[in-house]
Amino acid sequence: MITLRPADQRGQADYGWLHTRYTFSFADYYDPKHMHFRSLRVINEDHVEPGHGFGTHPHRDMEIITYVLEGALAHKDSMGTGSTIRPGEVQRMSAGTGVLHSEFNHSPSEEVHLLQIWIMPERKGIEPSYEQKEFSRDSKLNRLRLVASPHGEDGSVSIHQDARLYASVLEAGKSVRHELQSGRYAWVQVARGEISLNGAILKAGDGAGVERETALEITGSAPNSEFLLFDLA
Repeated sequence: MITLRPADQRGQADYGWLHTRYTFSFADYYDPKHMHFRSLRVINEDHVEPGHGFGTHPHRDMEIITYVLEGALAHKDSMGTGSTIRPGEVQRMSAGTGVLHSEFNHSPSEEVHLLQIWIMPERKGIEPSYEQKEFSRDSKLNRLRLVASPHGEDGSVSIHQDARLYASVLEAGKSVRHELQSGRYAWVQVARGEISLNGAILKAGDGAGVERETALEITGSAPNSEFLLFDLA
């Protein structure tokens, strides 16, 4: 069964410097029908204006993944990490027992477009940690590239949850297939372009929850269609 979450039905907020869409309930947006999907708690699509960002704030007991689509996002945290996240890079921060962090767009002219993802950890009280890796476009082109997994498999970033995150960029007419083991679920989120998911059409910003399916057949319906696939317990 595939349940669509259309882009235009997501929650939204406009703070002037931040324009965001919420797939699941977040901040002032509350929808009891869309609280989370399995361990996937947050998918926020953020557009951050030049010269603005998220000031220092706390988090705990959450696996936070940042996936930048356009622009560059500067990161600082209380663990002493300072980095810049660019398209093709995946950042993972395990908030665990508690961490302070900030993200900022230092560009005077270029917007940052990103997906902010939260996954609930397998247990509370994990020691905070940070990881960031680059995944080339070629490694994602017309294939599923594992970018996050429980044990950092295949060079992915490691997360503290039985979940695997794949990224892909499909050319028009190209397909990938993902087998779902018994008892597993999936969420597909389209970042740009358009795809067919087992025959269902998803456009940029659309998501879909998948359950009781044995396989996913995903085909690009437009050039350079980029999407994320979460394989979840």
